[in-house]
Amino acid sequence: MKKLFLILLTISLGASFTSCKSDKKETTVSDAKQNASFSIKKAASEINFTAYKFTEKKGVGGQFRHVDITSGGFGNTIKEAIHNAEFSIPVKSLFTKDSSRDYKIQKFFFGVMSDTKLLSGKLTIENDSIGAAIIKMNGISEKVPFKYTITDNTFAMNATMDITNWDALDALASLNKVCEILHTGADGISKTWSDVALNISTKF
Repeated sequence: MKKLFLILLTISLGASFTSCKSDKKETTVSDAKQNASFSIKKAASEINFTAYKFTEKKGVGGQFRHVDITSGGFGNTIKEAIHNAEFSIPVKSLFTKDSSRDYKIQKFFFGVMSDTKLLSGKLTIENDSIGAAIIKMNGISEKVPFKYTITDNTFAMNATMDITNWDALDALASLNKVCEILHTGADGISKTWSDVALNISTKF
């Protein structure tokens, strides 16, 4: 009986120590978030893009008006806050100042892709001017190098995506077909380019 009591006591103490250890870890992470000097969630971010039409490559601007930080995004410096931050961008937050164009892009471009209601990914900082984003779209994750600056507590990055890297030529052809007339230039050729410029800023 005494032996049974000792076994039960050992198990109970072990469970208590395990529980305390887990709680301490969660508190530490929470405290780090609370005490961090910089947080992307508390900052003002702008996600702008420029797509291109016509043979002469005329730019058409737009933006995504919502982004969720799903992991990380905080630190004692801006670079720490950006590095390893994971994000999710709803496609429905697309905005180009033209509701008809927004509908076409969402339905005939993103809607043609495989399970692309969200654009998701992860940011990494490589040195004082270069980083990379792993972006998932059309079920494919690809690396997009970017250049960045930090001025007056504002992180600004520029990059170029080529959507052929995400196996999205069918989606591009779908969009070009529904926009055929609007994407026909003076030379009579209808063209939608596969490269898209990204200009993203976060003001802390």
